[in-house]
Amino acid sequence: MGTKNNVTEFVLFGLFQSREMQLVCFVVFSLIHVLTVLGNLLVIIIINASKTLNAPMYFFLSHLSFADMCYPSATTPKMIANSFMERKTISFNGCMTQLFSAHFFGCTEIFLLTAMAYDRYVAICRPLHYTAIMDRWKCGLLAGASWLGGFLHSILQALLTVQLPFCGPNEIDNFFCDVHPLLKLACADTYVVGLIVMVNSSMITLVSFIILIISYVVILLNLRNQSSEGWRKALSTCGSHIITVLLVLLPPMFMYTRPSTTLAADKLVILFNIVMPPLLNPLIYTLRNNEVKNAMRKLFRVEGSMGEK
Repeated sequence: MGTKNNVTEFVLFGLFQSREMQLVCFVVFSLIHVLTVLGNLLVIIIINASKTLNAPMYFFLSHLSFADMCYPSATTPKMIANSFMERKTISFNGCMTQLFSAHFFGCTEIFLLTAMAYDRYVAICRPLHYTAIMDRWKCGLLAGASWLGGFLHSILQALLTVQLPFCGPNEIDNFFCDVHPLLKLACADTYVVGLIVMVNSSMITLVSFIILIISYVVILLNLRNQSSEGWRKALSTCGSHIITVLLVLLPPMFMYTRPSTTLAADKLVILFNIVMPPLLNPLIYTLRNNEVKNAMRKLFRVEGSMGEK
């Protein structure tokens, strides 16, 4: 583009300018991040250690927990560390790495939820063919496709952004490097890039949301003729998935399905998306699932007996 890139670092404004609120943020988000990592790590350990949690749903859940553990880790530690900094800076390379990582794990999470919805659809609507359709190879293929889709989405976002010229100013009114604030800082016409970014993100969020809603509507329609016990069990499983889908997909639909502009509410919306679903998903999938709770009790019982010896 011909314009020299003079920016070697960016200044992040963070969530709040008040010193007192920054201290509150440090305490609150440090606690949330530790709970998020431990909660998702516990789910991964339970699923891999248990001999009973070998259904495809738990295979996808272990991948989802890993993505949920990494997604906030791409941005939250830097935000926590910046709470003590008078001047909150991030290097150019660090900024692009943060942009790639956040979109990679966030997008992979969406694709994994879509794979889990397909698994529930087959389990409830085609139970006699479930084991044949959802075999180990197909589950691995769906999980691999989810990670590949997340990578392709995020590498496109990063490549479109890194090639832009930044010649100042370098201040980002956010707590991490996201695509819209960076496009705003570029000293070049970003209309085409912004359009590609919007189409890329809109296609993923909107299409995934539509597929997920349709799949759960079809599932609920197929449950009409089942017994009340089967209805309650299936509804409990689907209910937890629907809650997760809404938590994960509504914020990015608000953020990325519009032209490249920044709004005052963006910071809080994306903060909710980064922090809350990864924190709540272990609770949603364990407290509402008797198989996971039983596997957890067995795991702790075995560890307790080994400790006594």
